[in-house]
Amino acid sequence: MTSHIRRIAVHVDEPDPGRFYWVLMEEGDDASQWRELESAPEGYDMWLDALQAGTTALIRYAPDERIGPREESGDDEDAAPVGLPLT
Repeated sequence: MTSHIRRIAVHVDEPDPGRFYWVLMEEGDDASQWRELESAPEGYDMWLDALQAGTTALIRYAPDERIGPREESGDDEDAAPVGLPLT
């Protein structure tokens, strides 16, 4: 099976002035739709602290830092291409 890199983004939200929260979002099947994976349980006083903590959370999704966060595609590399019989 082939694994593809997951499209995960980190951003910082400020729902209340001066309180910053990191948020991890993952691209859905439609590239225009994103779903929230995880967010900071508590706010930070500084935007940069929230961003760094979010980046640390994102890194935890990568079991191997050389290849990043991966997800099984479900494709069978040994399967015949669509429309062609197995030989």
